[in-house]
Amino acid sequence: MNARAFDLTQLRTFIAIHDAGSISAAAEQIFLSQSTVSEQLQKLEARAGQSLLVRSRKGMRPTPAGTRLLSYARQISALSEAAFEDLQGVLLDGELRIAITDYYRPHDVGRVLKRFTSLYPRLRLHVSAMQSAQIERTALTGEQFDVGLVLRLMNEDVGRGAKALGYRTPGTLVRRERLVWAMSSTLAEPLGEPLPLVTLPPSCALQSLVLGVLERHNVPYRISHSAAGVAGMQLALGAGLGISCLNESALTPDLVVCPPSLGLPSLPRAEFHLLPGRADETDLIRHARNALLRLFA
Repeated sequence: MNARAFDLTQLRTFIAIHDAGSISAAAEQIFLSQSTVSEQLQKLEARAGQSLLVRSRKGMRPTPAGTRLLSYARQISALSEAAFEDLQGVLLDGELRIAITDYYRPHDVGRVLKRFTSLYPRLRLHVSAMQSAQIERTALTGEQFDVGLVLRLMNEDVGRGAKALGYRTPGTLVRRERLVWAMSSTLAEPLGEPLPLVTLPPSCALQSLVLGVLERHNVPYRISHSAAGVAGMQLALGAGLGISCLNESALTPDLVVCPPSLGLPSLPRAEFHLLPGRADETDLIRHARNALLRLFA
């Protein structure tokens, strides 16, 4: 083995441990024993010459080196599978319509999609940023898009909600993030009462969550600004117009997590799900969904 190269199997195991949160959970997902998974991680860390994952109260967390390697590992794994599919005659040639919630990694979703088009240059993409509720409602018809990525809250009964909408399964979890109360880094404390709140339209799941949480905990608030989408909310928060709830990857450099001194209620975590395919979808869409799944995680 090249001394300056990584083992693909070890990289995939590393990804599995990170995404699953523990060695035991990863072992179940990739059908290996815990000792084998642990051994592969040790070999990878020996190859890297430094620790990549550390145990914490919330599971296995990447070190700074692990965070850097994780990005490469996903790209290497995706490129390997794309090459295999190409040689097997699985060519993604045609048009694909994707609907993505605008909460999903807004700073680098463009890079992810650019990477996808570089892997499959014959595929013509049409991408729409939509509210998760709209994506969920219209996914089964296939009229607006072929593949949908939505945000769901972990305090929801995801399986029951998906079945109510007509899905056979809730889809595939591709990412999990903390929800945080966010404010401008220049916004001075105390904010006073009622709390100035930046909101999105009522159809947004996070909008309903924020109002419900504040009301249940008897936190007085006022709507200081209403934004049309996440980009507008980021701008309003950065301008110091109030506070709101965002997922971690949607925080911009000029936003910070609200300090504990504000006494704001705790929030659930958010999940991003790739919606399941329709029964009548084409092989092109099915293969494209599988390829996107590898890059979206």
